[in-house]
Amino acid sequence: MEPTADEITQMLKAWNSGDDAALQSLIPAVYKQLHQSARSHMARERPGHVLQTSALVNEVYVRLVGVERINWKNRAHFLAVCAQMMRQILVDLARERCAQKRGGDARHVPLNEDGLFRSGYPNTQLLALDDALKALADADRRKSRVVELRFFGGLDVAETAEVLGVSPVTVQRDWKLAKAWLFRELSGGKPHAK
Repeated sequence: MEPTADEITQMLKAWNSGDDAALQSLIPAVYKQLHQSARSHMARERPGHVLQTSALVNEVYVRLVGVERINWKNRAHFLAVCAQMMRQILVDLARERCAQKRGGDARHVPLNEDGLFRSGYPNTQLLALDDALKALADADRRKSRVVELRFFGGLDVAETAEVLGVSPVTVQRDWKLAKAWLFRELSGGKPHAK
């Protein structure tokens, strides 16, 4: 039986209070959701990617063990932090791979109708998305966080609203506007053709 959100929050609070054993209980409790989030990330990577889904989850775990104390609020906050870690792991790996190739194949980033990546595109696209998200954060931090939580973290509208302390309607509006902004940014400022 999967632990409830309240039980996960209690584990997080115990870990926050210095109980390192709570992390050992927490990871199996949230592994399924972390694995689903990682699988979502890896589905957007090219076939033959050096990092597998379980390895991405394991890398998040390694980073969690090394993190200084965070004042964990709840399960959604924990998943949001894990989403940031997954994004950073994949971006770092993409930068490393592009550096090895000297970054020679940067090109236009195709998007699907939702304004998100199709699967199987090169590392340069993940880097382009990361750069675009940084630019969006400069313009509107909350919209950037909505994309990070929904796209990278796999959080639904309600969970994203909880993490950000806004209404679900606000998240839906921010999600729609952020996708349009990213589409424009990643397609070189060309308007979306319907």
